Amino acid sequence: MRRLLSAIAGTILMISLCSVPGCKQKSSVETGKQTAALPVGEGPERSDTEKGLTDEDTALLVRINGALSAVSEIVTPSVVNISTVTTVSMRELPSGDLFHDPLFRKFFGDQPVPGTGSRKYRTSALGSGVIVTGDGYIVTNYHVVQGVDEIKVILQDRREFTGKLVGTDPQSDLAVVKVKASGLPAIKIGDSGRLKVGELVIAVGNPFALGNTITMGIVSATGRSHVGIADYEDFIQTDAAINPGNSGGALVNIKAELVGINTAIFSTGGGNLGIGFAIPSLMVSMAMDSIIRHGRVVRGWLGVSVQDLTPELTRHFEIKEVKGALIADVVKDGPAWKAGIRRGDMIVEFEKVAVDDSSALKNLVAGRPPGKTVRIKIIRDGKEKSLSVTLGEMPKTEVAQRSEYSNAMEGIYVQDLTPEIRRGLAVPDRITGVIVTNVEEDVPAFEALKQNDILLEINRKSIFTIKDYHAVVGGIKSEESVLLLVYREGGFIYVTISRN
Repeated sequence: MRRLLSAIAGTILMISLCSVPGCKQKSSVETGKQTAALPVGEGPERSDTEKGLTDEDTALLVRINGALSAVSEIVTPSVVNISTVTTVSMRELPSGDLFHDPLFRKFFGDQPVPGTGSRKYRTSALGSGVIVTGDGYIVTNYHVVQGVDEIKVILQDRREFTGKLVGTDPQSDLAVVKVKASGLPAIKIGDSGRLKVGELVIAVGNPFALGNTITMGIVSATGRSHVGIADYEDFIQTDAAINPGNSGGALVNIKAELVGINTAIFSTGGGNLGIGFAIPSLMVSMAMDSIIRHGRVVRGWLGVSVQDLTPELTRHFEIKEVKGALIADVVKDGPAWKAGIRRGDMIVEFEKVAVDDSSALKNLVAGRPPGKTVRIKIIRDGKEKSLSVTLGEMPKTEVAQRSEYSNAMEGIYVQDLTPEIRRGLAVPDRITGVIVTNVEEDVPAFEALKQNDILLEINRKSIFTIKDYHAVVGGIKSEESVLLLVYREGGFIYVTISRN
């Protein structure tokens, strides 16, 4: 920022100096490592082609300028600002107590601190969204509306609407919001499958709450996966500036068509480094249609665990190329099992589309509806084989469940550790258990547990899944004290909970 301000100040100073009568601008001619300043007009002669823009050049630039402005005018009314409010409860702790003493914490570690009550706070956040239908459906990112209590949608013409959350898809980081309105300027949805690397794209959003902002760049790459943002990744990478607040905004092509939903940036300090990611419109359309119709995304399911190939694996499985998805496990009586797919098979083609890796296969399967019969080509023992598979429906993701028990564990919301939760919280693979998503006020566990705590053991019994959790907690007596082994913020601690 300081460099930018210095550059702007320097430019203004130069303009000011040159506006004074008699001011002579100086240019420099660099020769080797030495630079000699020469008065204007005394430098080497320039050819006619170097003297300036031709009429044809100017006309071309004017046309390009006009076209880009036209695209911006078309798409900006379809991009909205999304303002959210979340109510959170925070414990009020006594100041200067023993538990905060550094010496105490050095010897005894972090201990549950007795509170003096709690207060509710309202926190606000901003993001972007895209109008996809004239009757008020808006697509945004899941992380923009995750866990919020209120949604306000602000149009470019400054009209404000209360938004209702229709449904979400954490696995692709998409959500659909609805407002009561008609005749809204819906964006035209393009085909992201036709995008080529190097094409011009424009990002539209609400960075830093400044209001609708346009930035331009190119498609840097397509089909980006293994980024660690969502379960289903097929990102468009772009160098168009995407900053905080742009999440949920539009990435459009030069035809003013939506080709992606801006989602994330690669950054070391929160600023833009020219590496942004957008969910492609093909994935957006599938998720959006399913959420509007069913309230959730209904995906095809193959019933396999897959992994990427390595050069070492290709030698063992007699495969020539390091491409494909290796079947590590097959769900018994699932769609793949019934079709004859077995552990050790390599899927190299799905519906005549080459499968490069496990991520590509996941996206291809998820993009087909349950009940659809597809053709899959596998390699088994070095030989190709084609199979027909009727896809099933992807099992529903486990949601947080409340402990409905009359014991010390009442009022705790827990759920299984999913891959997206592990990635988001950087939980090591060796950690197994259930994660605490919320703890109600005025229950025994409120002072002892925190959101995102992972329960590894309850009364010295290992917990791996929700099923284990309920089996153990259901056997705890009403007045029984409970001992928990908890993984919290990279460390392990024991905590006790008692109704007394």
